[in-house]
Amino acid sequence: MSSTTKLNGVRLGRMIIAGANELASNKQLVDAMNVFPVPDGDTGTNMSLTVMAAAREAEKNGSLQVADIAKAASGGALRGARGNSGVITSQIFRGFAKALEGMEEAGVQELAVAAEQAVKTAYKAVMKPKEGTILTVAKSASLKARELADAGETDLEKYIGDIIERADYVLSQTPEMLPVLKQAGVVDSGGQGLMQVLKGAYEAFLGKEIDWTVTET
Repeated sequence: MSSTTKLNGVRLGRMIIAGANELASNKQLVDAMNVFPVPDGDTGTNMSLTVMAAAREAEKNGSLQVADIAKAASGGALRGARGNSGVITSQIFRGFAKALEGMEEAGVQELAVAAEQAVKTAYKAVMKPKEGTILTVAKSASLKARELADAGETDLEKYIGDIIERADYVLSQTPEMLPVLKQAGVVDSGGQGLMQVLKGAYEAFLGKEIDWTVTET
């Protein structure tokens, strides 16, 4: 199979839907990890509602252009945002969409810029950003995205796979950054939720058999 170097709207839409479904089926696991900033056990549910709203709009849009799909998903996430984790997640979508404005397809360079913009927008949305949270995990993904782009990587399969690997490692380190996580013996719940979305999206990118309908949460 030839390597994929560009992402179009159809593929991005499928990735968002698969990411939303992956989080939806693991939301209880994420809820159970929720100890920061308050142990209210709803991070997974709130993030799932937010990403599902993004997926519904992406599915409805159905454009071939990445810009249209990213914008539709961002609008859905902003309107559907629930709780702190949902608001941060919606800002990740917002920054990502902003960077892809006017684009038909996106390759490694465009995605690196979109990841950076997504993280910048998410950090701005939090009054006192704390490391060891979803923000840290998202930032590690964007740093890896930039590092690989600068190193000349063009194959999206390797690119996305390596980014996920780095972000997963940083998620595993969050208890070292936030004592409350270490005490509870869990990783950050928002970061875990983000990884579920990214992993589901990657499976769709790889063409795994996935249910393409948006699951109701």
